[in-house]
Amino acid sequence: MLPRTLFDAGHDEFRRTAKRFFAEEIIPRHEAWEEQGQIDRAVWNRAGELGLLCCAIPEEYGGQGGDRLYSVIMMEEQMMAGASGVGFALHSDIVANYLLHYGTEEQKRTWLPRMASGETVGAIAMTEPGTGSDLQSIKTTAVEDGDEYVINGSKMFITNGLQSDLVIVAVRMDGGEGGAKSISLVLVEADRPGFTKGKPLKKVGMKAQDTAPLFFDNVRIPKSNVLGGEDGLNMGFMMLMQELAWERLIIAITSISGAEACFELTKNYVQDRKAFGKPVASFQNTRFKLAEMKSEITMARVFVDRCIELVLKNELPIDAAAASKYLCSDLLCKVVDECVQLHGGYGYMLEYPIARAFVDARAQRIYGGTNEIMKEIIARTL
Repeated sequence: MLPRTLFDAGHDEFRRTAKRFFAEEIIPRHEAWEEQGQIDRAVWNRAGELGLLCCAIPEEYGGQGGDRLYSVIMMEEQMMAGASGVGFALHSDIVANYLLHYGTEEQKRTWLPRMASGETVGAIAMTEPGTGSDLQSIKTTAVEDGDEYVINGSKMFITNGLQSDLVIVAVRMDGGEGGAKSISLVLVEADRPGFTKGKPLKKVGMKAQDTAPLFFDNVRIPKSNVLGGEDGLNMGFMMLMQELAWERLIIAITSISGAEACFELTKNYVQDRKAFGKPVASFQNTRFKLAEMKSEITMARVFVDRCIELVLKNELPIDAAAASKYLCSDLLCKVVDECVQLHGGYGYMLEYPIARAFVDARAQRIYGGTNEIMKEIIARTL
């Protein structure tokens, strides 16, 4: 692969810490977590203790004060470990970012230190049973009642849903009319009366990841829980659009790292595995498949690293983020399918990491906006 130029010595030291954390704290327990449908709650506190949460949040709010490259390292090491169950990226780099960029000073000082320590687990609730990628059509409402808002509705496919202590919820403020202009983001604490969490969703893959529906039945929140306070009213759609480019790049980062992990697994496997008395790697078909995968992964890696450079400067174009998401998630699914084939029958056994990667990978082309939506976003810029 081509050498990467993004990281300095401080980043390299942080990567070693992250790698040890996943090797010692996550991988040995991941299979058990897949059986129970979620990771152990204590892991959040351990990650916070080691400074692995909210890496890019300023120190004044309890974070590590680093740049987003520290977040990138956490995502990459998670994928290299095959640890699809932990929802750290959503917590640290999506939920915490919304609070940092749009929250009031009180909201930031109340929640960000708790998120950085692992005391509070964050989630964001946008998707609804009938809306999918169409955020303008959400039905969940927040109706003004004196000094409070009353929330009614439901959300679907919410990562960290069961363990969440704080959820940023996309709501319609006018009772269901007004399109994008009436959407706000509100903070809902898990102990609010009327806020309930459904059973863990039985997914094809990513079985250790805590994913659940959320229900809001006359949930009352103070007006101070609107993200950004009064200035945040009816600004939710704008906030979502501003952050979605980074969220989509996160999917690209995890996808390309996942493809690299699958490639390394398979390269090592075919060198050890024998067929007809010689290593599978000695056959021309195997060598050519590996050559094809390496070439495509290298090209995608260069593109993603360039997008990371731009996001560090706050210059990442929306269409580039969409392109990175759809290209890399498509490539991940292509690579992992080829890798399963090169593993033969063992590639279909869940005791092998490549089989788990196969079922985990498919969701990357769906969440964060389907790849078809990504193409539509790109097409609008032409």
